[in-house]
This record gives sequence, C-alpha cells and structure tokens, in this order.
Amino acid sequence: MAARHQRPVAASDSSARTNEKKCSWASYMTNSPTMIVMIGLPARGKTYMSKKLTRYLNWIGVPTKVFNLGVYRRNAVKSYKSYDFFRHDNKEAMEIRKKFAIVALADVKTYLSEEGGQIAVFDATNTTRERRELILNFAKDNAYKVFFVESVCDDPDVIAENIMDVKVSSPDYPERDRESVMGDFLKRIECYKVTYQPLDPDEHDKNLSFIQVINVGRSFLVNRVQDYIQSKIVYYLMNIHVHSHSIYLCRHGESHHNMEGRIGGDSELSERGKEFAAALKRFVKEHKLSDLKVWTSQLRRTIQTAEELGIPYEQWKILNEIDAGVCEEMTYKMIEEKYPEEYAMRDQDKYHYRYPGGESYQDLVQRLEPVIMELERQANVLVICHQAVMRCLLAYFLDKGADDLPFLKCPLHTVLKLTPVAYGCKVDVFDLGVEAVNTHRDRPLNKGQTDAIPAFLRRNSFTPLSSQDQIKRPRLYSVGNPSHTRMSQAPTLPSMQFSEASEGSETVQSEAFLDKSSTDQHGPAERNPKSFSHYDFKHGLAS
Repeated sequence: MAARHQRPVAASDSSARTNEKKCSWASYMTNSPTMIVMIGLPARGKTYMSKKLTRYLNWIGVPTKVFNLGVYRRNAVKSYKSYDFFRHDNKEAMEIRKKFAIVALADVKTYLSEEGGQIAVFDATNTTRERRELILNFAKDNAYKVFFVESVCDDPDVIAENIMDVKVSSPDYPERDRESVMGDFLKRIECYKVTYQPLDPDEHDKNLSFIQVINVGRSFLVNRVQDYIQSKIVYYLMNIHVHSHSIYLCRHGESHHNMEGRIGGDSELSERGKEFAAALKRFVKEHKLSDLKVWTSQLRRTIQTAEELGIPYEQWKILNEIDAGVCEEMTYKMIEEKYPEEYAMRDQDKYHYRYPGGESYQDLVQRLEPVIMELERQANVLVICHQAVMRCLLAYFLDKGADDLPFLKCPLHTVLKLTPVAYGCKVDVFDLGVEAVNTHRDRPLNKGQTDAIPAFLRRNSFTPLSSQDQIKRPRLYSVGNPSHTRMSQAPTLPSMQFSEASEGSETVQSEAFLDKSSTDQHGPAERNPKSFSHYDFKHGLAS
C-alpha cells in the first residue's frame, strides 16, 4: 500500500482542521458506512439492543443513529387500533409498512452520505427475506456494509416481562389495561410468526455478516465478521446482560491537592476527605449493600477512601485520573500564567485537547472501555474514582455527547446510583453531607473566540500520543511505590513555542451543589442522605 504524504498544517488551515476533526476518529474505525439491521419478532429486545449499541458506539467516537420503523409508523398512522394492522393478509397495511421502510431507508442515506454518520441502526422486525433483500440491495447501491443482529427468544417468561416493562407504556396503547395490552400484543407476535424467516447460517444466509443473540445472551452465533467495527459490535453485544443491578459512582474524598486547587498528583485525603470515607461506610451499611463490589484506582486518595469501608476492593490502574502530563500538580492559575496558549486551546475543545505528554478526554474514554464492559456484566458495584473518570462513565450511561461530557458536574462527597431501566438509566443522587471544595469549572463563555489561537498539528486526540515536541513525564507514584516530591515549578518543554493547559480539580468559589430548594429540609443535624431521581448534570439542578 502506498504511503500517504501529508503537508504540514499551517495556521491558515485551522478551519479545514476543524471540519476534518469531526469525523477523523470514526474514520479510523470504519472504512465505509455500515448499516446494523435488527431482526426478530416483537418483544425480543431489539430496540433495547439498538439503543444500547448506539449509545456505546457514540461514546467510543463513532457517529451512530437509530432509525426505528415503529416511530415512522406512529407518525403516519396516528391511531393504532389492534393487531389487525400487522396481519400478513392485510394488503393495505402491508403497503403502508413497506412505504415506511423506504422512507426510513432514504433517511439512512441522508445520514450516512450527507450528514457525516458512520453507522445507522435500522431498528425493525425485518423478519422476511424479501425485506432483508430490499435492505441489502439498498446498501449495495450506496456502497454500505451490512451487519445483521437477530434476537431469537423462545422463553415465555422473558417475552412476557418485556411486554409488561416496555409495551404497556408504548404510544400504541394509551390508557389500556395491562391484560388487554398483553392479549393484543401476543396476537401481534402471532401475525409476524406466520411469515418469519430466521437467518439460515447453513445455507441461504451463510454469506451474510451477522450475530444471532439467543435467549437474551445465553448463547450466540456469529457469522462472517467483516471488519474491526463489526468485531466491536459483537464484543459489546456479548458483554451486555439483561439483569437487575445498580452501579454506584463517587469520587474519592477531598484531597490536599483539591484544597490547594492543584490538578492530578497523588496526594492523600484531607480531614474532610476522611469524614467522607466514614460517611460512605455508613451509606453502604444503611443501604444494606452486602454483596457490593468496590473498585478504586491505584491512586492514594481513592484507596484511602475504600480502606475505611472495611470490605474487599479491587484496584484498577485504568481508573486513574486523566494524565495531565507536564501540568500535573499545577493549579489552573499556574497553567494560565506559564502556558497561556495551551490554557486557551483546551477551553476551545476540552474533549479532544490532549495535555503535553498526557491525555485527552477522548484518550480517557478509550482507556475506560474495559471498565464499561465489566460494569455491564457485574451485579452491584461501587466505583470510587476521579472527576474526569466519573464524567466519562456518566456520559456512557446517560448518553451524553463529547461537547457535554467534560462539563458534567461530579461533586466531591456525593454518591450517584445508576439503575439501568428499559431504554435508559435512572439516576439517584445522594449528598452525604460532608463539606468539600468545589472543583467544577464551567463551560467557557468565549469558546467561539479562536482567532488568537494558532492551529497546531500536535496534541489533539487525532495525533499520536507522543511526538517530537512532547516530553512524557512519568506518572506520579501510586501506593506501594516510592514517594515523590512535588514540583514547585512547571517543567519546561525545550521545543515548545507556546504554552500548556490542564484538567482536574480547580477550587472555585463555593457554589451550592444543589439548589437551596433541593437540599435536605431537616437541616445540618440530620445526616441521612437524600435521594433525587432527576439531576441536571450540566447545571447542577435536581428535581
């Protein structure tokens, strides 16, 4: 393969780099747009898988969108009457349904060919070979790859649970009692069974690329995976498990670096941080989380927080805080004075900006992918982590994009309980009542003012982790390693003609984590944590 030569990027190319950046990461994963085509009878979890898969792919940086045929039908046919609409001998309805499919495919083409999308998830039953042939011909005409995901389930308990959990609240059944909904939906399934032609891996469909998910992940059949992104899809689908569990996220207790406004480092807990560790122990006991798994990073402040719990815990190096490179242990003020251009560059694109010799948020997302896979498989888990790490994990579960991820509010001394539900995630917020500094930095108001900032080739998330003008500082020591001496001055990069920036925890003038009207009404004397079901992570508002 011939090598591709690129000319150096000059300041005048800044607009071109901005446009290119939107799809650069995705282009590393996909060499042509891909359609993920769902297959299966109703109530087999197709939409559940579609939404989760889309959330995951967007989180790892591949632009993905779901096209749900049921939504198209409801927009056109305002009043659903009964299962008769889905009878195979209802010719008028069959023509309408085919029309919806063609309209949806046209939207898929617009998304993949004009709007920069990389993956389109075609969420429908697609139970006949005729329909699948229509999709394959469409993909061939537009040079799209196709990967089928078929959900096969013959467990009546799983089907009934899915109908009750999801279909009862469907727009198809406004103000209908549960028994009538169950009866109508089971008849709808029977309508599809008459013409259902499952994928045939031995003969008819042996040349197609697909995965069959059997009985909600009890077993799988994978056929002819074509490329890297399809292997990622298979990997993800084989790791998600439909089971009832909760994930608890919190940051370590307040550290000395937090109090000083320094980012990164490996400092120990402050006195208030130790109070939080004790409060966390009470929280675990009060909520009777006896079977809880506890994970920490390998940095002292998370380990000291977990030690107080008195239960076993696991240390994960990949849960360490974002690596601020040469800016480790500096305050934001120090960074702004020493490296003003780097400071400004990071404010312009916080998600993709990479610290000199360190990481970007996008690097961190890639690093945390194994954690997400394990969280999908586990029962109840408490993750004691760091601000940037917690933001990345939250963004996955709450389906937040790259623009919002670096600005999610993750206060110290607060526990978030995430409970996966049908098509999303329920969040409960527990303020454990121990004061701490506010380390949140709001989104800069002057983000659009980029004229004074030259375009640099290095150190965004699309350039290599290291280059000639970077010096990789050793990561600060964690527990069990020799202690270190804090650097009193920022290091100098010999070939830098500009300055450096940062991440982590700035001491901002104390602003309330929750609105006054949302705080515990019993006053400071009562230490019981209060739960909030809905929380605005961008503005810190609970309801």
